[in-house]
Amino acid sequence: MSNTKKIVLMSTLVLLLAVTAVFNFVLAGTRTTDVGAEGAQSVNFFTSHRAERSSTRSEEFVQLDGIISAYAPDTQEYADAVAEKQKMVAVMEEELVLETMIRSLGFTDAIVIIGSDSDNVNIFINSSELTAETALKIYSIFEDEKEIREGNIAIMPIYAES
Repeated sequence: MSNTKKIVLMSTLVLLLAVTAVFNFVLAGTRTTDVGAEGAQSVNFFTSHRAERSSTRSEEFVQLDGIISAYAPDTQEYADAVAEKQKMVAVMEEELVLETMIRSLGFTDAIVIIGSDSDNVNIFINSSELTAETALKIYSIFEDEKEIREGNIAIMPIYAES
């Protein structure tokens, strides 16, 4: 192979690699901004957490579906798997409703994590700070909707550029 053909082939491969990288960023919805190490981590916190949460729950659903299909409907294993699946769906619905209610307070994004075996709730809001007024509004939502007291709720502001 001549040197000219090698150069053309290598240039084409480099060009294809660059196009692939651009498509990766565009299709993944990732922004490439120069915000430093801490800022870059928080920019994608909400998106990456949702993706990770969705992936984990999908795996759990697959495992529960495997148990449900492996056992007869009248067995304890079947009943436990169905109950756990229904509990997961209920928690997912609650988290979605509560996240929407928190965003209605004016936050651009929020993540709610409800403990599966406890009354503990972790809330991550897209804000540079947490004021007493904001915390009170969020606490009142949780007291009204889930009847959870302040001691079981942790609110953490994480600033992510919109």
